[in-house]
Amino acid sequence: MNIVGKLKKEWFLISMVIMIILAVLIPHVGASSGPLHLNLVTEYGIGLVFFLHGIGLSPTAIRQGLGSWPLHIFTQVATFVLYPLIWILLSPWLTHVMPLPLAYGFCYLLVLPSTISSSVAMTAIAGGNIPGAIFNASLSSILGIFLTPLMVQFFTGFTGGDMDISHMILNIAYMLLLPMVLGQLARPILHNWLSRYKKITGKLDKWVILLIVFNAFSDSVLRGIWHDFAISTLILSIVLCAIILSVVISLLYVVARMLHFNHEDLAAGLFCGTKKTLAAGIPMAKVIFGASPMLGMLLLPIMLYHPMQIFVCAIIANKMAAKLPEHLAQQAN
Repeated sequence: MNIVGKLKKEWFLISMVIMIILAVLIPHVGASSGPLHLNLVTEYGIGLVFFLHGIGLSPTAIRQGLGSWPLHIFTQVATFVLYPLIWILLSPWLTHVMPLPLAYGFCYLLVLPSTISSSVAMTAIAGGNIPGAIFNASLSSILGIFLTPLMVQFFTGFTGGDMDISHMILNIAYMLLLPMVLGQLARPILHNWLSRYKKITGKLDKWVILLIVFNAFSDSVLRGIWHDFAISTLILSIVLCAIILSVVISLLYVVARMLHFNHEDLAAGLFCGTKKTLAAGIPMAKVIFGASPMLGMLLLPIMLYHPMQIFVCAIIANKMAAKLPEHLAQQAN
């Protein structure tokens, strides 16, 4: 693959870097009070993205995945118990060595739900249980609407401007869950029509995320949040993300083997249980933390973690795919 092909393939990650650079150079343009009014644009964009997610969810595939209870428990415990336990263990150290908003960003990363698209895609590549992956990734996203803000409040006491926790959950449900439900209701009417424009709709969530990143970092630059942020802190954040991902992948693999998961459930559990969502995480952060000038720093851990988890899990999925013929041969015998 030539350089142009590689750039096209990684356009989203490159664009996120560009948005951060633009936020540093022209923060007044991307700020909430700026000429583009990105705070309002992204709010409506978030609703549209989750409406499209609702249309994309297949009820048949979700029903097919209902039966694998050990897989469901394994995945949801990994997402909403194991990861938060890491925060409990690391929080005294993190809040001591990092700026508080960045430490809280790691807390936010660790209590986020799983991804849907990349978890299912990696499971498919590895020859895993695709219905189980769809069910668990979807269930994680729905549970996260309620559990993520509760855990943010419980672990940090931060609610983005003295927001009542019940009001916060209702607000998230209104902005994220309601459009998803409406999308599911509209699926019989719109799914086939939207499938023709999948190349466009499939990128819409990424464009909304890019605008949110531009908006968040512009606000934080204008308010001077990054003045005392050292390069050594950024390096520490990258290393910490790598360590967390490595530990979780290794631990889940060992536990899945101890539970005698077959190849299909091992793949689904590993890829659904290790992922943290950027697509839902950034919009949800905007709802939880509001227009806080700390939002840019709060989002940094998930922005570092996302490309890392995609890269590592893609390697693992390809290795598992290479072993699939051997696994199928063992099953036949």
